[in-house]
Amino acid sequence: MTAAALTSPDAAPTFASLPIADSPELLDVLPAQGALSWVRRGEGLIGWGEAARLEVSGPDALAEATDWWAAFTSDAVVDDRLGVPGSGPVLFASIAFDPVAGTSVFVVPEVLVGRRDGVGWVTTTGGADPRRALPVSRRAATDDAAPQLCYADGALDPVSWRAAVAAAVRRIRDSDLAKVVLARDLLATSDVPLDHRRLLRRLAARFPDCWTFAVDGLLGATPELLLRRTGRELSARVLAGTAPRGAGADDERLAAALLGSAKDRAEHALAVDSLVRALQPYCTTLTAPARPELLTLANVRHLASDLRGTQRRSGPRSRAGLLDLIGAAHPTAAVGGTPTDEAVALIGQLEGMDRGRYAGPVGWLDARGDGEFGLALRCAEVSADDPCTARLFAGCGIVAGSEPAAELAETQAKFAAFQAALEA
Repeated sequence: MTAAALTSPDAAPTFASLPIADSPELLDVLPAQGALSWVRRGEGLIGWGEAARLEVSGPDALAEATDWWAAFTSDAVVDDRLGVPGSGPVLFASIAFDPVAGTSVFVVPEVLVGRRDGVGWVTTTGGADPRRALPVSRRAATDDAAPQLCYADGALDPVSWRAAVAAAVRRIRDSDLAKVVLARDLLATSDVPLDHRRLLRRLAARFPDCWTFAVDGLLGATPELLLRRTGRELSARVLAGTAPRGAGADDERLAAALLGSAKDRAEHALAVDSLVRALQPYCTTLTAPARPELLTLANVRHLASDLRGTQRRSGPRSRAGLLDLIGAAHPTAAVGGTPTDEAVALIGQLEGMDRGRYAGPVGWLDARGDGEFGLALRCAEVSADDPCTARLFAGCGIVAGSEPAAELAETQAKFAAFQAALEA
């Protein structure tokens, strides 16, 4: 059963994209609420307002979204002076971890500001003049005192979550299940409405190598690129295997231990293999490195592998769009487990919560079919009903050698990424 709710203009939508001489700091011009963002190292896309919106769930959710976007853009009147990925009509997307049961959200902004390779542009809808759409920098408003916060356990308290990890390890040892990713949530309450712009700016400052994202109240900084499509060129960054940071020589010791960890290398290989298997039927070439590298962030390190491929130019799979590829790839072993169906079923039994859009694909898609999607990790969902509350998420890959106390500590290190943005 599929449920869809959408808003679209009655007349043919119009879009105008013009270059701008003095490109602003993207996150500085966002509004305090309702932000749309996909930014890394100062480049990417941000937007606000809603020219159109689609909410969809059910077994054909991504196919419905693909058809809706194709129909929307085929009717559009577009004046695009740049012709680069992200100019012209753009759709921001936040897809449910389980697109069948959860609700995925797609938003076309009224105003979009982009920057690529140092070149900036503004895109507007409905005939608005792009040269007048860019507001004065709102940065000063984000430098107020930090809010007062209190935290509460989410679906499972730490003791119960450790018990869930122990149950997962037993299942792995007693069955053909190789890995399952278990997540937990943490509830945060502020004394004032949470400022989306402030949170995004602090996430970007602390994690410049991550993609700072925001769609419909889900905000975060993800280090994992699920899939980028530019023409027929595909790329992805797979992460699995995590270690905390340390001080001085201890930091180097932890890094070396992560690279040498058989448990973490095995977990990483499962994540790479699952994405390769999903994408290979769509590609003429697809390469993955023989061994992972270290990705160093402010609070943790990950094992990382960058994949590159070229989509087929003939045959049925040559016609697959980015959302089709996302549907084929998600969930990877990095957020679900291996084998996928058994792992996702165990998640439902042990986690005790609805993930919603956490760990689902998040990113953007343009009318040419180019776009970028990451996985919604290191994130929080600000309540639509109460802007003073947010639900934080963190997860870990559980394998046969996992220790519940160590996995709990890993979730706490991952929570710290968003907590630092809340508390700064």
